[in-house]
Amino acid sequence: MPRPALHLAVEIDGDGAHPAAWRRAAHSPGELLTPRRLARVAAVAENAGFTLVTLEDSVLPPGPAGGPDPVGRIGAVERAAFVAASTSVLGVAPVVATTYAEPFHISSQLASLDHVSAGRAGWVVGVEEDPAAARAWGRPVVEGADALAREARDGLRVVRDLWDSWEDDAVIRSVATSRYLDRSRLHAIDFTGETYSVKGPSIVPRPPQGRPVVLARPELVPAGLTDVALVGGATPAEVAEAASVSGAPLAFAEIEVALDTPGESARERIADLERYAPWEDGPDRLRYSGSAAGLADLLAELGGHVDGVRLRPLVLDEDLAVLSRLVLPELFVRRIAARPLPGTTLRTSLGLPRPLSRFTTDGAAALVREETR
Repeated sequence: MPRPALHLAVEIDGDGAHPAAWRRAAHSPGELLTPRRLARVAAVAENAGFTLVTLEDSVLPPGPAGGPDPVGRIGAVERAAFVAASTSVLGVAPVVATTYAEPFHISSQLASLDHVSAGRAGWVVGVEEDPAAARAWGRPVVEGADALAREARDGLRVVRDLWDSWEDDAVIRSVATSRYLDRSRLHAIDFTGETYSVKGPSIVPRPPQGRPVVLARPELVPAGLTDVALVGGATPAEVAEAASVSGAPLAFAEIEVALDTPGESARERIADLERYAPWEDGPDRLRYSGSAAGLADLLAELGGHVDGVRLRPLVLDEDLAVLSRLVLPELFVRRIAARPLPGTTLRTSLGLPRPLSRFTTDGAAALVREETR
């Protein structure tokens, strides 16, 4: 049977995927961190028909240390909350690293974001590989892929359990009995891992989606803990292979894009930016440069193997305009991609079921099935 239409995501952090993208931005450098700039980009993405936007983040500033270009960003969760309040159907998924951060705080932040957005929140699970991040947190360095994956796995388990620690009907708001909560429906999660333990329960009621949508690289966390696997590959065939073995309910291809604009070809635009800094290959990430029609054909090809794509534009102001005017309309006409529907949660837009709390009988059985996938 043919796959459902692709879901479309776009990364909107900073000015684009190229480290010197700010030199071609359509705004003054000082406007990058303003709410007006963020709201404008989010509105373009929502009106174009993207299912969700992601927001990169780190405890460290973006770009190479000591590099020639300006650096700085506002926290991804804070920006995501602003985007949620200024949009109506767009999913919003900030990157939040599990390394060094407290899972209790991550859980509270993302649950609050899901409430603010009326169920449109996601979470891109990140890690902090640079030892400078440990110094910023005042923590011992977490070294090596295995240790980073362990912290990601444990952190994700704790966060999911904290979201489940309030059953859906825990809040009763009974004026007659002066009771706000049914405490029998709040649960201590009693997690003990290799580096920390958490008792719980959460301080935030269960999110509208039950659990915000979790997106992660398959090598980082087990498939049974992930809703969307972010898969890479240097060629479409490699992306298809990675998606086929990801094990998660959905697989999104990671693609960097540089598009021809009315005034310049993609090659000319890249060459202009290469005068300032190289556009180094992303970690196991497909890269496309060329016409809008060519990108539409590539996505049609990938549509037989993945459930969605996350696009990383070379220069956000330039490439997002081409995506909005030429690429997405073609995808919708050809029924290659799907638009999110008004009044739906991100889970509903992606065709994902709303999970039961693991502290209910049915939820516990479903959790066993998930984690043994």
